[in-house]
Amino acid sequence: MTTRPTPRQLFCALCCASALAAWSDEGPDFANWLAGFRREALARGISQATLDAALADARPLPEVLERDQFQPEFIQTFWTYLDKRLSPWRIERGQALLKEHQKTLLEQAQARYGVPPGVLVAFWGLETNYGAYLGDFPIPAALATLAFDTRRSDFFRRELLQSLRIIEAGHVAAADMKGSWAGAMGQVQFMPSTYLRYAVDGDGDGHKNLWTSLPDAFHSAANFLHELGWRPGETWGREVRLPAGFDWESAQPQVKKTVAAWARLGVTQADGSPLPASDLAGAILLPQGHAGPAFLVYRNFEVIMGWNRSPKYALAVAHLSDRLLGLPELRNGREADDRPLSREQAMEMQQLLAARGLDVGEADGLPGARTRLAIRAWQKSAGLPVDGYASVGLLEQLRAAP
Repeated sequence: MTTRPTPRQLFCALCCASALAAWSDEGPDFANWLAGFRREALARGISQATLDAALADARPLPEVLERDQFQPEFIQTFWTYLDKRLSPWRIERGQALLKEHQKTLLEQAQARYGVPPGVLVAFWGLETNYGAYLGDFPIPAALATLAFDTRRSDFFRRELLQSLRIIEAGHVAAADMKGSWAGAMGQVQFMPSTYLRYAVDGDGDGHKNLWTSLPDAFHSAANFLHELGWRPGETWGREVRLPAGFDWESAQPQVKKTVAAWARLGVTQADGSPLPASDLAGAILLPQGHAGPAFLVYRNFEVIMGWNRSPKYALAVAHLSDRLLGLPELRNGREADDRPLSREQAMEMQQLLAARGLDVGEADGLPGARTRLAIRAWQKSAGLPVDGYASVGLLEQLRAAP
């Protein structure tokens, strides 16, 4: 029986085929590019032995391009993204591991860096499923693939060079440097540049081994968050309930008010009880638009965003850290439209906004800050809740609008 490929599979195959064809037909091919990179690495102090060990058999990896085109942070709704990551098993397993390591490794890291054990275990759970899957892509080859691709070549070229420096320093053998398609490594998935800046030898053996040493992994994660500005004793935020008539335009990261000020505007805790008395400043976050859940997020949430710029990822880490401590699941916003907005649909939405004279930036199917501003402008003109949320429902409204 023949199975017809899905539109996503066809689009992905086209993207990968186009990229690989471009490598062969336009300008230098991969082998020539790699030879040039090797010369640069030698000039920057990487030994021939390290280059041979890491890149002798390097070749373009089409699956890396496929993963890059379809990152779940871009194409899944908040609820779909959260539910896939906060399964009952992951919560229960995380609670057991928190109990197992809290009095030893985790509290040692907290004493040194100020980051709570539950937060460290939440990152561990989201990044590698508590070490169950560290990734099996050869890091140098994956980074070389992304560095040769034209979209973010400079960034990944730098990361490739940094990965060679890690090998050169003897922290890991080239053959053992495995990780994610994007080049992240170890129990907590550090990029090579993050590793070189923040990795810590937590067990005192002279190596920074994020693959098999939990002391190294926990201390490194805590050090990273500490250096990003983690504030000990403060929470990341909380789910809230917004009042009728709420000014949706105030739900933006740059609009910060104290907890007391939000309370005066009618914002409550998720169960309707008053917000605690506090002078902490926070912003309202709507990860699935005005119909989804609402959060009041503080400085430590911004620190989590420093690890990964996706609000969905940051909320998943934050909420998992709460669930590991026995706090309840989210209460509100389940009635939100949960249809995923495909990249093709997002491109159409951007084109429709641009046709109305609104600046969306590049119509690339990845709604960024300029697209969100354009959405807000159109929502305001159409008398809709001004939440800036790109959705299938918004696309349908744009299609139907005169």
